[in-house]
Amino acid sequence: MTGPILDATQRAFLEETRRLVLVTIAPTGLPRPVPVCFAVAPPPLDVLYTPLDGKPKLADDPRDLARVRDVIARPRVALLADRWDEDWSRLAWLRLEGDARLLEPGAADAAEHDAAATALRGRYPQYAGHALEGRLIIRVSIRRAAGWSSLAT
Repeated sequence: MTGPILDATQRAFLEETRRLVLVTIAPTGLPRPVPVCFAVAPPPLDVLYTPLDGKPKLADDPRDLARVRDVIARPRVALLADRWDEDWSRLAWLRLEGDARLLEPGAADAAEHDAAATALRGRYPQYAGHALEGRLIIRVSIRRAAGWSSLAT
């Protein structure tokens, strides 16, 4: 049996990070990055969630969004968190690789979907008025984590 992918330092870094960049793979094979809100599942799960919320998007149906089509066709994804500071001694980044899938509201994963919506709402007060319980959520099972921090050197 293997241990957790995310260590305590990486989890803490994610908790202080307000956004990630989700990178899916387009049908052309090119990376398709998009900034996303997210919540990390509690340990021991190495899972994070990103919603397809009600903010205006290029497509009315979330299933028509490029990132959703990409996840359905090619579920391997990467995520990047970074901390920029003019004081370069505070620079840091964390890259996650994983497998993504959609959590459907009211489907077999209803309990996990609702817990993810609650976690997202607790992390972002802006979601107080969003009906996340009725929206798709992307679930990413983290398979690998790599990062760097000037604080560790």
